Amino acid sequence: MILFTTFPHWISPEILPGLPFRWYGLMYVLAFLTAYILVRKEARDGTVVLDAEQTQGLFFAGIIGLLLGARLVSVLVYDGTSFYWTHPWLIFWPFEGKHFVGLPGMSYHGGLIGAILGVMIWCHHNGKNFFEIADSIVVAVPLGYTFGRLGNFINGELWGRVTTSSLGMIFPNAIHFSTNYAWVRDIANKLSISYVQGSMVNLPRHPSQLYEAFFEGIVLFLCLWFIIKPRIKDHFPGYGLSWYIIGYGTIRFFIEYFRQPDENLGFIIKLGPADSNPALLQSFLNFSLGQIFCFAMIIAGIVLYIILNHMKEVKNNDNR
Repeated sequence: MILFTTFPHWISPEILPGLPFRWYGLMYVLAFLTAYILVRKEARDGTVVLDAEQTQGLFFAGIIGLLLGARLVSVLVYDGTSFYWTHPWLIFWPFEGKHFVGLPGMSYHGGLIGAILGVMIWCHHNGKNFFEIADSIVVAVPLGYTFGRLGNFINGELWGRVTTSSLGMIFPNAIHFSTNYAWVRDIANKLSISYVQGSMVNLPRHPSQLYEAFFEGIVLFLCLWFIIKPRIKDHFPGYGLSWYIIGYGTIRFFIEYFRQPDENLGFIIKLGPADSNPALLQSFLNFSLGQIFCFAMIIAGIVLYIILNHMKEVKNNDNR
């Protein structure tokens, strides 16, 4: 019986050792490229009116907004310190000392806000309906998340909470726990992990990056592309965007229960037992910052759906 697995030792964040090319950055490129190809397919099928040059401009605006928003929210909100507030020139500095590290901290929710603003600005300057353009993009982008989360996995970051299930994986860079704590010894004993009393031990975690790659990427894409996309023309501009926001927010909200909350933030809302351990899933009533953002997404998506649907009904009544 497999009790847990270890992170593959042959996986390295660097594509070629010693060179500043990392798999994480390549995964971002593949994510953007995948979304671009799918949007171009929609354009050829007549789903959206965009030529190749317009699509390139649209994606450039969206990507710039995404990168700016993702980085800013990551370092100014999730960082939990005032460092970047007092050192703003380092927010987009990709080096630590003499080593190239890229931009390791990126927030999805910040990226979403930035991408929306970037696309809105592009649509305004090009005379396009934002909601029609957004509908064509959001049904395509989830598949790109698969690459993004695989990049997180390759980096050995954003690991999940401690688990004793057979899905557990030991990540080399994960936080180690002192065996002075009874709960650590209990889990180590259950999984037959050897230790010395008082030593630090690395416990198996949920590979939450892979959960997200599958559910936020593949599953959400299939739902949006094959179920929501064919219905957009029968509803209203923004129908796909509404369901994307609701769908992603819902999936991510529940996956957050398996993902380790940011160590410097912990639980933002604590309705469960006061002594709940953030490293363990002990209560569904404690919520991370990511879950708060996801809940806000769900509410925003529902409100957007109601408003846009009401506007369509009013317009239809006026045309009668």
